[in-house]
This record gives sequence, structure tokens and C-alpha cells, in this order.
Amino acid sequence: MHKIASAAFADTKPHYILLDGLRGVAALMVIWYHIFEAFATSPVDQHFNHGYLAVDFFFILSGFVIGYAYDDRWKTMKVKDFIKRRLIRLHPMVIMGAILGAITFYIQGSVKWDGSKVSLSMLMLALLINLFLIPAAPGSGPEVRGNGEMYPLNGPSWSLFFEYIGNILYALFIRRLSAKALGVLVLLAGIGLASFAIFNFSGYGHLGVGWTMAGHNLIGGFLRLLFSFSAGVLMSRKFKPVEVKGAFWICSLAIIILLSIPHIGEAEALWMNGIYDALCTLVIFPILVYLGASGTTTGKSSIKICKFLGDISYPLYMVHYPFMYLFYAWVWQENLTFTQIWPITLLLFLGTILVAYLFLKLYDEPFRKWLSKKLLMKS
Repeated sequence: MHKIASAAFADTKPHYILLDGLRGVAALMVIWYHIFEAFATSPVDQHFNHGYLAVDFFFILSGFVIGYAYDDRWKTMKVKDFIKRRLIRLHPMVIMGAILGAITFYIQGSVKWDGSKVSLSMLMLALLINLFLIPAAPGSGPEVRGNGEMYPLNGPSWSLFFEYIGNILYALFIRRLSAKALGVLVLLAGIGLASFAIFNFSGYGHLGVGWTMAGHNLIGGFLRLLFSFSAGVLMSRKFKPVEVKGAFWICSLAIIILLSIPHIGEAEALWMNGIYDALCTLVIFPILVYLGASGTTTGKSSIKICKFLGDISYPLYMVHYPFMYLFYAWVWQENLTFTQIWPITLLLFLGTILVAYLFLKLYDEPFRKWLSKKLLMKS
């Protein structure tokens, strides 16, 4: 552990630098997953397929880190102080993602996927509710893209909606549970999540749910959060490091393989992919987090890599998707294939990393420092 990650502005404990690095690796895989969405007609034929599981990995990481950072603070810390700290950490990039989404939607012509025009006033309303992380109902005016997204200006904001819920549940409820009671909660949520995945309650043949209020998405999103976040908190309480050499590289390679593997099973055997999703989320990801927390980074280059990846992970996740909307529109309009434009996809990948780094240094870090000074020093 090292006190060097920029994620630590509102906190005082050292961070697990290796876990920060793994979060960055998973965020990079999300970018490739979304790039390859442009060339797929369904989840079954998407070659770079399981990037949606990165969210479950993020939730486990979040629960582990929050349990570690805050479980022993509640004798002196009030709920409102915890909420302030989490808002300072998370919300600046929610705001920036929404603003970028509104700008790119306007550049795209302010039209839904079916080509119908969206008024500027409705775009501003969509921006307003996204700024406050209020979800848009499918078919409502603020659901401006017309494909059911809760946050049509910046799709990935849906996971922040659930992250906020997880933080509130932790502050009001989960932190008060004994380890045994928390274990029961994790077990029940795990059974529910496995059933949801294997029996295809999503209707998509995979566990990539929570991004819309349609169908069983909200139930699936709550199950993803409840298991993974609670499991992370439980692990932080029971954690006893084991000796692992090369933990960062081992865990990084595992994440890359697990999130990039193609869809498993044909359209007639969607349960096979459900088993894979459940196995990753319920078993493999907790092991990777445990190994990552056990590992140490001693070399200067490894520390720098982990710090960089950890620093850009959240900004990268929150600002990349508005550019993906533009990319999708171009690919679909021109009927392009990956083979034809693979250099452009590489530029898009590297470009989003650069943009994320610029927003981190020029906006996110300074804004959080200012907010911390204004809101935390007084409490």
C-alpha cells in the first residue's frame, strides 16, 4: 500500500495501489468492449464480449476499499460527512460526463437513433436530470436517444446510480451488520444474481443489466450491486493477506482474458454464458481482488503504472462514452467494419486515455481539492 493515489483526496488511510491499478486495467477493457459494440448485431456475435462484467469487478473493489477505509471511523464520523466525502470523490466526473454527452449529442444533430429530432429544451432537461443523476424513464422526453437508457447523454452513469445506492446502503445499513449477518446477505444476493444470470432474466443472454428501467434491468442492477458491493465489504473485514508474487501482472492478465472472451454458447444455449457470468462475478472476481490486495508493488515502474492506471480509471470510465456515440453513428452510417478502420479504433482508444488524463489533471483533481477544502475542513 502507498499513499500516492489521487483517489485519496477525501480520505486519510493509505490506498491499495495495486487495486487502483487493476481498476485501471478493467476500465481500459471497458473501452474496447464499447468499441466492439459498434461492429456487433447482437451480444452473441460480439467478438470482444464480456467487458460489461467490469462493473461487477468495480463494485467488489468499491465495497472492499470503502469497508477498509470507513468501517472503523463511525465513532467519530457522521453519515452526512461520509456522504460528503463520496460526493466529492464521485460527482465532479458525473457532471463532466453529462456535459460532454450533451455537447456530443448536439454535435450529432440532436436526433434519436430513429432519426427524429430532439428539441434544445428537451436536451437541456436531459442534461439537468443527468447532472443530478436522476434516471430517465424509457419513452419519456428526457430519454433523448430513444433506446431506453437511464442516462442517454452518458450511458455509464447508470453504474454510478447504483454506486450511490451502495454507498447509502453502507452508511445506513450494511456497516451495522455483523460479519455473520453480512455473510448471509452476500449468500442470498449471490443466489439471486446467479439465478438471474443462468435463467436469462435479462433477456439478453448476459448479465449486462442495470442501464435501463425497462424489463428486469433494475432488479438485475440491484442484484449486481448488492452481491458485489456487500462481498467487497465482507472481504475487507475478513482480509488476511497471503503471499503472492507478481500479483498485479497475474491479476491484470486474468482480467484481460476474462473480459475479452467471446460470448459462450449459441443463441439456443444462453444459459452457458449465464454460468460464465455468474462464475466470474461470484467466484473469480472476489479471488482477484483478494490476491490484488495481498500483493505488493516494489519496483518504481510498477508503482508508476499502477498509479497512472488508478488515477485515470474513473475519469476514463466517465468521459469515454459520449465519444462512442459519435463513433457508433459514423460506423453505422457508413456501414464500416473493424478491419476497414482498425487504426481509427486504436486512435479512439488512445485518444480517450489522453482526454481522461487531461480532465483528471485540469478539472477533476483541482475541483475535488477545492471541494474538500470548502466542505470538509469545516466539518
